[in-house]
Amino acid sequence: MRLTCRYRFAASHRLDSPALSAEENRRLYGKCNNPYGHGHSYALDVTVEGPVDPNGQVVDRESLDRLVKQYVLSVVDHKNLNQDVPAFDEVPTTENLAALIERMLTKHWDLTARLARIRISETERNTFELEAIPK
Repeated sequence: MRLTCRYRFAASHRLDSPALSAEENRRLYGKCNNPYGHGHSYALDVTVEGPVDPNGQVVDRESLDRLVKQYVLSVVDHKNLNQDVPAFDEVPTTENLAALIERMLTKHWDLTARLARIRISETERNTFELEAIPK
């Protein structure tokens, strides 16, 4: 059985790689390389999977919410991903953000259900999915 819970957060970022020249960054990241950054209202879907327990649930939703709020939302919500998130030591693309969120959750995962997927929508057109590594 799979359960997906949706969370929302807002964050800003600037896509800029120190390994590239200013022109290469502008060419690669376009308007997302704006020197002042830009923001998104993200939708984060966290999917868990496992057997249904005797209480009829795949996971205790309050425990999942607490884990996501403590280790993800408190770190990224209303933050500048480039400046305010020390764990983010790479270009803060949404692909990299999905991988960071998976690492943050996996590090503290104590639920019986398995983390199956991270899905982030940064716009109505762009959604990124990461299948979690089975443990």
